[in-house]
Amino acid sequence: MTDATNASGRPPRTRRRRRWLARGVVLALLLWVVWSVGYPIVFRWYSGERTAWVEYPSSREISRGEFRALVKEIYEENISRSAARIVEDETDPIYRRVRLHRVQKLRSQRERLNLHHIERFREAGIMQYEGPKTCLACHEEMKVMWPEGPRVVDTLEDVLDTSHFRSFHKEVGLSTYGYDGRKVNGPGNGTPVPAGKIGRAWGVTGTFTWTGWAQLIQTKPESAGGEVVMRSEGCGQCHIGGMYSPPTDMMMPFTIRDRKREHAIDCLICHSVSYDMNERYVVDDGVGLRWNQDRSMKAALTVTRPQSRMCLRCHQHNMGGDTYYGNEAAKSLGYENPRLLHAAKRGTAYGPADDVHARAGLDCLDCHTARGHKIARGRAGVDLVSNDLPDIDVSCELCHTDAPHYKDPRASAVLNGHTARIACETCHITHLSDDNMVLVDWLDPVWDPEEGIYAPRLVLKSGDLGEAVEYLWFNNKGTLLANALGANPNGSLGYNPLMKQLRRFDKVPGLVISGGGVEDNDFLAPLPKGLYQKRGDMIEENLRAVMESGTSKIYPFKLFNARMYEDMNNQGPFGSMILPFDYATYYETGDARKAMEVAMQHPIVKRIYGLPIKLFIMDQFMEYFGVEKWKPIHPLSEEYKRIGGKIEGHWMRQSGTLMINHGISREGLSCRDCHVPDGGRLDFVALGYDEDKIEELIELPEPILEKAMEFQERAILADGPNAAVD
Repeated sequence: MTDATNASGRPPRTRRRRRWLARGVVLALLLWVVWSVGYPIVFRWYSGERTAWVEYPSSREISRGEFRALVKEIYEENISRSAARIVEDETDPIYRRVRLHRVQKLRSQRERLNLHHIERFREAGIMQYEGPKTCLACHEEMKVMWPEGPRVVDTLEDVLDTSHFRSFHKEVGLSTYGYDGRKVNGPGNGTPVPAGKIGRAWGVTGTFTWTGWAQLIQTKPESAGGEVVMRSEGCGQCHIGGMYSPPTDMMMPFTIRDRKREHAIDCLICHSVSYDMNERYVVDDGVGLRWNQDRSMKAALTVTRPQSRMCLRCHQHNMGGDTYYGNEAAKSLGYENPRLLHAAKRGTAYGPADDVHARAGLDCLDCHTARGHKIARGRAGVDLVSNDLPDIDVSCELCHTDAPHYKDPRASAVLNGHTARIACETCHITHLSDDNMVLVDWLDPVWDPEEGIYAPRLVLKSGDLGEAVEYLWFNNKGTLLANALGANPNGSLGYNPLMKQLRRFDKVPGLVISGGGVEDNDFLAPLPKGLYQKRGDMIEENLRAVMESGTSKIYPFKLFNARMYEDMNNQGPFGSMILPFDYATYYETGDARKAMEVAMQHPIVKRIYGLPIKLFIMDQFMEYFGVEKWKPIHPLSEEYKRIGGKIEGHWMRQSGTLMINHGISREGLSCRDCHVPDGGRLDFVALGYDEDKIEELIELPEPILEKAMEFQERAILADGPNAAVD
């Protein structure tokens, strides 16, 4: 018997253990390889996602001489722009030209630009920008300040975990409630759903993010004499991910680590002063359709902290729209396949002519605080928009306090007394852009000769507050379909905007809202009586407590409604499942039904009705939506026909109420805009006031003003000039 064996002829126990351990390690390694390689392949087959290593023509190596010439060009352009702003008030053309020349020569102008990356690139010998690889060479980690102290984070991971990349979030922090009364993704509310724009069927875009990420549209504009012009369209133009679709895998329990996707991230669209939006267009590279981006050295050398002009390259779409006269992106539509233009979604443009904060030179990040690459949206919200930093407040009071009126002692007491019940925006948003969309009919497209496409019919486009805005009590909470929640502080149960048509648009001359069962301009009319009653019961049982929680103030909300196709097999008291459109089919043919059917064949849309996504996302989402028994049957399937399922065109059962917080005027509305006997800006009956209170509110404010002045004088004598008035 040798040392290698025992009396039974078997290896010692320690050796057997080592062998089993080795086998376990090999097996684990094998499983890891199979999983890391196999899962991405299977998932992409399942979801229809594509990936590839993407190259950008603008990313090229330049010589030292080109570098010097480029630096000179950058300084000349930016100093000229900065100097022009300084002398813009000078009216004499000769003196203005002389003064402009002198300002441009000041050394301080050059130093104020803060273009530090020029010297860093020069010292490091960097002559080509290669995307995140170049950025991460110096910025692999970054220090982020949090209330409890600084944290060092992985920069790339920090970017990947933002709404600007993901387009959604599953974490707790939404201010949105389901119609079943649960806070979406709240503690103990089951599997979190991906809240945000990644899978949001909404009447503005008329599609899901997947089916409309990047599209090439054959247009025939009048200016081209009937010739075909390829145009770019899709959600991807406003997101920093450069792949062929949004990151679908991040919705699921297992995430794919895709180096190709990370390489395609567009850092410069947010950070570069000289980013060329003409490089932002859709290309077909043989793998699929994706968005191009500017990776030139000129853009890379002008990297700074994000400024408003960078934010508005994308966010102006949500406010003033592409067609807003101050939109820089609309002036640079693309060297190839130029982007299509859009009307305004919220109608509150952010520019010097439209917002007092822009005129004062405030940047977006002055209010929307950033922690690393996460940017605060604010705690308030009325729909499923993801929120990177839900704990950070973004509000007027942070700068202006809850007693913002102080210049006129005679009126300040009255005005400051309003802030307990009236939001600042209610008085200080005095108009919306004329291009603001209110009612959009996607099922009745019309030919747009200027763009050369079939576009949805804009039933109502208006910047008039009397047509486009409703004033509601709001406690910073909302529903999945953008219904503002709140209650009149006097406890009136008569205030229930979810059970009535917010605005019937009866006063708009010649406006008739038709289709989808709408009667007398009432969007709630198509709802069957049984569901209407159930709607009321669900509001009282599930949402009344949410409406009455917290502190409510009267806010202005931009109204929006759209007619789209719905899966009537899944109708609840608050509407049905909205079906998407394929952009190219819609714009090119004007056949809304066909465009819907094409979009419904998209792999990921089919998978919504499949078991994995059903169990992981859709069951929970439909419970929030108020559909008790969701039937996951694809609307174009034979089974759908057998059970008598129907696809019908409907307006949303109630107009969405979108928050508007920009477009702020220094001078607000006057007292007589609201406090008049014959009906002013505020509908006091609809807001839930009783008759005695309404009589008090419609009186002109002179008696109230006198009482407030007496109280203010006593407060000043007792407590000094900074006394707060209750």
